Amino acid sequence: MTETRVTKKNLERFICRVLSTNGLPEEDAGTIAELMVTADLIGQDGHGVFRLAQYVKRLKAGGINPKPVFALAEEFPASAVLDGDNGMGHLVMNHATDIAIAKARQTGVAWVGSRNSNHAGPASLYAMKALCEDMIGLYVAVGSANHMPPWGGTDMLLSTNPIAVAIPAAECPPIVLDMATTVAAYGKVKTAAQRGEMMPEGWMIDRQGNPLLDPTKSAEGFLLPIGGPKGYGLSLVFGILAGVLNGAAFGRDVVDFNADSQSKTNTGQFILMLNIAAFTDPAAFRSSIDGVWDEMKSSQRLPGVAEIRLPGERLDATLRERSVNGIPLPAALLAVLDDLADANVVARLERQAAPA
Repeated sequence: MTETRVTKKNLERFICRVLSTNGLPEEDAGTIAELMVTADLIGQDGHGVFRLAQYVKRLKAGGINPKPVFALAEEFPASAVLDGDNGMGHLVMNHATDIAIAKARQTGVAWVGSRNSNHAGPASLYAMKALCEDMIGLYVAVGSANHMPPWGGTDMLLSTNPIAVAIPAAECPPIVLDMATTVAAYGKVKTAAQRGEMMPEGWMIDRQGNPLLDPTKSAEGFLLPIGGPKGYGLSLVFGILAGVLNGAAFGRDVVDFNADSQSKTNTGQFILMLNIAAFTDPAAFRSSIDGVWDEMKSSQRLPGVAEIRLPGERLDATLRERSVNGIPLPAALLAVLDDLADANVVARLERQAAPA
């Protein structure tokens, strides 16, 4: 598969130009561009620049407010609900995370939910903001389209409803768990379709219960939950906490932003921040996490297992490699971005990569 490497700076500049051309203030466009490119840097390819054309489509159709005015719908010392005024989800959750961090400094623990938000990229983006604050971050969202029925059913009432947890270490990489409650996030299905690849068995089944391998036929089936009914239970509970609790969409009220570019999605999310100092000495805790790394990595391995890995290990390696060598973009995605540039009368994405 042909792909081209581009630098973080060039990709951020391109995204910022496209978004500002479509009505976002330049500062907001820059914030979103940085978050989207970070998604690509950490290997979350289905949630980075891949989503740009979809965001632009919704902005042009009026499905997203380019100039939202945020307001706290509810607030207590250790919690809040942020009304995002139908703004870009990246802006809503970036602001919600800043509020949670500020509150956790004072209260030890802070929970901030959102309503009237939109798709905000990968869950780990916001959980990881805790890492430089001597905090632990936990993020949950209601997915932006329903792709899963309740266990044993066929009605699409649940989404991938992801969770991310970021835990700082001292010398080792942070532990970062970022997972959907389905075997695969729907973004992976979309990227497989764009790249002309088939899906592995176990991602989706059709309505007769047969494996569905062709991502271009995903509408004929649904995603499978992790761990069978346990994944269904997690998706249900996460949807209640991030959606129902915040007055955001859940169940039949979830708008499929893949098919509908005009309707408000009223996406719900929440971010939880734990100030480590409220529990123990932060430096000692970080050192203990290094010890957890050593203990897990030194475990006796099963035959044929070359290495034991921890959540976040691949993310850290991808971030380091792409920061040096540039972000890989497949030819099909570059063609979409070129068309997007022409349609918005902005310069095309510069291709020169970072030095190897």
